[in-house]
Amino acid sequence: MKIAGLKHGNDRKQDRTPDSGEIRAEYKRGDFPGGIVWGKYAQRLRESSNIVVLKPEVANAFPNEEAVNTALLSLIDLVEKTKHLTKRGTGVSLKRAAR
Repeated sequence: MKIAGLKHGNDRKQDRTPDSGEIRAEYKRGDFPGGIVWGKYAQRLRESSNIVVLKPEVANAFPNEEAVNTALLSLIDLVEKTKHLTKRGTGVSLKRAAR
């Protein structure tokens, strides 16, 4: 078994850097000169991701992602179709309502 960065024979102590393209079996903090930052890319991931976490009661209502998408698309369609209904007047003019 070959471990990245270690050569067989007399060169073991001289060459402890990993070969290019190989992953080490173990890393040390010193391998990261800029330090280790927990969650360094978390904000970028949140901004670029379209993953949504559902509440358990919502997730339990749907068997799979297709069912969730179908329900949401139906809701969007319903909103688009009924949007004009909310723009109608109540039948009472503004002058009459002010009296």
